[in-house]
Amino acid sequence: MTEATQTISDRIQQKLDDLTRAERQLALSILENYPASGLGPLAALAKDANVSVPTVARMVQKLGYKGYPDFQSELREELRAKAQNPIAKHDTWAEAAPSEHLLNRFTDAVIDNIRLTLGQINPDDFDEACRLVADQSRHLFIVGGRITHTLAEYFYLHMQVIRPDLTHVQSTSNTWPHYLLNAKEGDVFVIFDVRRYENNTLKLAEMAHVRGAKIILFTDQWRSPVHHLADISLSCRIIVPSAWDSSATTMLLVETMISSVQNLNWTETKERMETLEDMFDQTKLFRKFT
Repeated sequence: MTEATQTISDRIQQKLDDLTRAERQLALSILENYPASGLGPLAALAKDANVSVPTVARMVQKLGYKGYPDFQSELREELRAKAQNPIAKHDTWAEAAPSEHLLNRFTDAVIDNIRLTLGQINPDDFDEACRLVADQSRHLFIVGGRITHTLAEYFYLHMQVIRPDLTHVQSTSNTWPHYLLNAKEGDVFVIFDVRRYENNTLKLAEMAHVRGAKIILFTDQWRSPVHHLADISLSCRIIVPSAWDSSATTMLLVETMISSVQNLNWTETKERMETLEDMFDQTKLFRKFT
């Protein structure tokens, strides 16, 4: 990796062994909240790392900068460059491996999948899907398959925090018809179905459609048979150099939808989050770092 393509994080990692104890403490503090930690005033950075102001000045010089303003200026340029083309900025780490290495070939395939997927998705359709998922007057059903059940479970876990009245349908179970007993007109089914498409999932979609439910489908570029029943289909490219298809692009859309629905319901979501955190504190399930 050349000097010109190094990030500030790269420089810090390379210099760790040459730093004093206090400087190393400062470096690790920067990396812990990188890059935000380096954007504030010098004195604030020193205070957060529990080191002196001269320690910050010395470490910045060891990294090759004339002073803290130069360090911050390059950090801002680094952030600006990434913001201009976030998908393509994999070169920073990818240069460490030959172009034919699987790390690069796989990453290039995923990047192409993302570009092509985003190029053919109608933003208005995506926004409408998010509005349907956020609408708490509609019961939300989330359905996955043999492989995609992991995506469905991930989506369900977040929706549990964001809104009430939802159900995770286990589509591979012979009990899934029971879930349809509670489905009514206007309810929303979020269905994940990629090749090889599953008969159970199609039958569930057919029955939900008959009951007047809205169907949002996450599928692949060839589109599941459920596509013909779906109100909104979000088709993701999934081809990578592997015996298995990739879920990276689908996960991108899922996490974007989570973010959108969270914002649409933010007042109630915030209250639910606060209540959940209070429950976690009472149960002591997690360690808290302050």
